[in-house]
Amino acid sequence: MKKKTQKSDLNGLTLLGRGAKPTKKLETFPNHHPERDYVITLKTEEFTCVCPATGQPDFAWLTIQYIPDTRIVESKSLKLYLWSYRDEGVFHEHVTNVILDDLVSVLKPRWCKVTAEFAVRGGISITVEAEHKK
Repeated sequence: MKKKTQKSDLNGLTLLGRGAKPTKKLETFPNHHPERDYVITLKTEEFTCVCPATGQPDFAWLTIQYIPDTRIVESKSLKLYLWSYRDEGVFHEHVTNVILDDLVSVLKPRWCKVTAEFAVRGGISITVEAEHKK
């Protein structure tokens, strides 16, 4: 029998289908195929945070890839989580690693990689890749 989304998969999801506001809460649902390695890739071109020294906005293209174990991140909660950084002063290297740490904390994936490609500022672009291996 094919494993498909079940009503019980929605248990505990408090953000999906409700109003939107920034939050640090990442929600997950069960992986019905934990016996298989497969890669989930999530991308956004809309990530923003601010320079901790100047307060100027920093824009990045984020790519999140992971091999799930028993949990999968719910995409709306990820969107609201990323939105929560919009006014936060943080260095590129730090925010990339914090995002990875937070994802690893809730997902406990077999593997996860966060790539943040920040737009040029002051003539230099910065790309940060942070990786977790189980």
